[in-house]
Amino acid sequence: MKSYALVVKKDCPTCALIEPVISQLSELHGSDLQVYTQDDPSFPEGISDVKDDSQLEFSYRNNIEVVPTLIELDGAEEHSRIYGWDKKQWQEFTGLEELGDGLVDFKPGCGSKTQDPGMDEILALRFGTSKLQARELSLAESEDIMEACFDRGWSDGLPVIPPTPLRVLKMLNGCDREADEIIGNIPPDNAPCSIEKLAINAVMAGCKPEYFPVVIASVEAALQDRFCMHGLLCTTYFSSPVLIVNGPIVKQIGMNSGMNALGQGNRANATIGRALQLIIRNVGGGVPGKIDRAAMGNPGKYTYCFAEDESDENWNSLAMDRGFQRQESVISLFAGDGLQPILDQQSRSPESLAKSMAQSLRSVANCKLFGLADAILVVCPEHRRVFMEGNWSKENLKDALYNELITPGSEVIRGADGIAEGMPAKFSDKQLNKFRDDGLHIVTVGGTAGMFSAIIGGWVASGERGSQIVSQKICSV
Repeated sequence: MKSYALVVKKDCPTCALIEPVISQLSELHGSDLQVYTQDDPSFPEGISDVKDDSQLEFSYRNNIEVVPTLIELDGAEEHSRIYGWDKKQWQEFTGLEELGDGLVDFKPGCGSKTQDPGMDEILALRFGTSKLQARELSLAESEDIMEACFDRGWSDGLPVIPPTPLRVLKMLNGCDREADEIIGNIPPDNAPCSIEKLAINAVMAGCKPEYFPVVIASVEAALQDRFCMHGLLCTTYFSSPVLIVNGPIVKQIGMNSGMNALGQGNRANATIGRALQLIIRNVGGGVPGKIDRAAMGNPGKYTYCFAEDESDENWNSLAMDRGFQRQESVISLFAGDGLQPILDQQSRSPESLAKSMAQSLRSVANCKLFGLADAILVVCPEHRRVFMEGNWSKENLKDALYNELITPGSEVIRGADGIAEGMPAKFSDKQLNKFRDDGLHIVTVGGTAGMFSAIIGGWVASGERGSQIVSQKICSV
């Protein structure tokens, strides 16, 4: 005789509808019909030995997505299954031609409780099918979980979200990478880092799972040799990673590229940048006062992440400058410092505005030091409009800035103008440019009101001897 397993829940109108059917099957098959109920072991009435599946172990292990589900078993193995209520289908499935007489011919089932939001991760933890490998810490009953994170040195100075197994598993489900995949060795300790460790730190930073692909890409970018993350940690200079995001993912996860984009208030901007910093600290050992030797640092060492305003398709994005297509989601990392404002509310021609911006760019690192620090020119939308109305492209602007910044070496050598700092005397007879050929980058960010652009100066060890801007495609789920 065939045996069956039937999964139901009382809170399902279709399951309630077929109670007479369940009774018929029970009378015919007796112990060869096992009924599992997800919410109330007294349902269905009149059925002896109903299995309480309120913990959902049977439903989870057997991939129940809809109730009722009727499974035909061959020994302990599943032979076939049906779900919902279709009278003809049930009659053919069970071989009982009169099964369900008097009931409607068809009624769809309800969602299994295993399909409730967040249940997949809960059940994976409950029944040991998750792939988490990190050691789980047990805290004393009186120990405050937030303070425990501080005490163990996991924090950047601000409170972190406790990385419970459930939160970590939900974060991992935000990507399609295996938890035990090693993404690389995190400097400065060159510690092997798994996707799971990234997830743990993304949780602590406050990220949502949908941000996780961006976090992964940020780490992949930071591990590129060109970025020189180890050197950036060891320097006494101000610099820290600056994260700029382009492409469709910006809107998908709700990043800010407009008003106050480089300030507080946007969760994605704030937590993605923070996640990278926590990973460098907690996995790589980049702790301030130890390997992190910054004399002053800058607030960006908490987080420095924003999206570019790509609202004008006639103006290339940073990602496009880096060789990507507009429809690709990309993160770029720059070793940068704080934000230096450029106020120009009078220029109404591209020529005037470019000259004005060039004068401000001279002060990066020091107005007498040339070819050392790269920079990002952050052009506000109103200033971009001035260039666009003058039929200037971003390349036109960049060329104009380079030309404006060409300076006789005699004006900036050490001792010139009574200032000891400056370029070595060997450059006295040369024409110098403030930035190396690939040292100046342009992005558009900010609100649509206010003619205020800005400069993010770079590490003075820019270029091949130190850090260069890097970009990484974001592979979303």
